[in-house]
Amino acid sequence: MQGDDAIARRYQRYLKLERGYSENTLEAYMRDLDKLLAYLHGEGKRAEDATLEDLEHFSATLADIGIGPRSQARIISGVRAFYRYMTLDGYITDDPTELLESPKLPEHLPEVLSTTEVDMLKAAIDRTKWEGHRNSAIIEVLFSCGLRVSELTNLKLSNLYLDEHFVRVLGKGSKERLVPISGRAIEELSWWFETRSEMNIKPGEEDYVFLNRRGAHLTRTMILIMIKQYAKLAGITKTISPHTLRHSFATALLEGGADLRAIQAMLGHESIGTTEIYTHIDTSTLRSEILEHHPRNKKPQ
Repeated sequence: MQGDDAIARRYQRYLKLERGYSENTLEAYMRDLDKLLAYLHGEGKRAEDATLEDLEHFSATLADIGIGPRSQARIISGVRAFYRYMTLDGYITDDPTELLESPKLPEHLPEVLSTTEVDMLKAAIDRTKWEGHRNSAIIEVLFSCGLRVSELTNLKLSNLYLDEHFVRVLGKGSKERLVPISGRAIEELSWWFETRSEMNIKPGEEDYVFLNRRGAHLTRTMILIMIKQYAKLAGITKTISPHTLRHSFATALLEGGADLRAIQAMLGHESIGTTEIYTHIDTSTLRSEILEHHPRNKKPQ
């Protein structure tokens, strides 16, 4: 419907200019919005006339057409964001998504590597090859800083403040954050920089930290393949990826006693809820801690 098309265009501008979302994020939001508008138009309704019942029926149709629970949850999250915008901009007075429930997600805790297993990964690297120091630095930076693989591939020399032990990271939605970097990671980078200084670097690629043998910056796929190869050589049977090192970073901080808000800031999560899902505490350890320390469980002296 023509009115909804105009609202969708304004919403897209809002996400880009006021929320600062990247092109990829924008496209994902608008694809999900298209699904909602197509459903409502099929029911003969405009977006501003939709009720909670309409949106519940829309949610149910997502499962009917084979969309998985995680994708359903993402789409419903986008629907909520759209109706918050509609409320803010005065198109509607009441938000119909306030009581809209997301699908229940199956509990799935990603694989985590211990510090010993990270060392095993690095021990599998042949440092006599030109890429050895680069790959060791990649693994250490991912584990030390908890970067997304896309953040690592786009990391620039001009983003490094190694004397201050910080790196500046450009995350989702073009949001910048400062992340501490460990002395071990800085040492690994210094070894890589010796090799890097002897390379022929392609014009325009000079500022990228990590390069391939042709002097261009790495892709996500290259790093995924590399980490899987080293896991196999190290005898690690867990299914791992660059994301595993990010999760291992968060888990190590949590188990070491770091505040969840600090972990949220370092990971670049907009919502603390995302961080709570991202991290986990061993349930048996948690149970024993409660049984031992909760005042209701203490035996009388």
